[in-house]
Amino acid sequence: MSAEAIRLAVRRPARRLFAHQLRSEQLVFWRSREAAFFIFLFPLLLFVLLGSVYSGKIYGVPAPEALLAGLVGYGCANTAFAGLAIQLVIRRENGILKRLRSTPLPPATYVVSLLISTLIVFVLQTVALFVIGRAFYGTPFPSDVGSFVAALVIGAAVFAALGTATASVIRSAEGSSAVVNFILLPMAFLTGSFGPTHRYPAFLRAIGDVLPLKYFIKLVNSVYLHGHGFWTQPGALAVLGAWGVAGLVFTAFKFRWEPREG
Repeated sequence: MSAEAIRLAVRRPARRLFAHQLRSEQLVFWRSREAAFFIFLFPLLLFVLLGSVYSGKIYGVPAPEALLAGLVGYGCANTAFAGLAIQLVIRRENGILKRLRSTPLPPATYVVSLLISTLIVFVLQTVALFVIGRAFYGTPFPSDVGSFVAALVIGAAVFAALGTATASVIRSAEGSSAVVNFILLPMAFLTGSFGPTHRYPAFLRAIGDVLPLKYFIKLVNSVYLHGHGFWTQPGALAVLGAWGVAGLVFTAFKFRWEPREG
């Protein structure tokens, strides 16, 4: 048997294993009513409610369009950061991650399938936001789909890194949701996910200026609201990159597969 034939024989089971694990992750997510509602449906509900409240223009564009961009940002943080962090903590503290280490499933295959599953949920959620926006408020679809998709992938990667880092320091499954939402909801309010922040006190705006969600929303606004390429926001990309690298480094040193004792 040639070397190429051996490589193909090895890759084929690996691909099947990845596909099986990805399918399992999707089934677990959609069968959980809490996850399906709070992670997938909640941003859609917020869009409908906020779109009914705001009128006129925000950031110089019709209010529903600005709100749509903000809620894409919130959806990314809610799915890739909050959802992933809570899921990892619960699985770690219930011993699921520890048991996975003793199975033939490679850790890298598990992690990649979990991340891809999270990205699929976020993409479906974003598509649903645009369909609702078009149906209820006449919002347009992105003019530069390539740049918009690139922005989504960048945001999802950054918040996934921050989600795994946060999961590394949360000590209990019971407190995971409270801790994550304590971070997520103030961040969403301070960075403009739910509407403009220019009337906020200066100290609140200063806090929002250092948070990663502000720069992801800025990136989405540039691509979606103004039709620019994602590369035209080097400052936002640099800040997001710094947060993502910090999350990865912290995860590399602190992430645990075993439940915490005591």
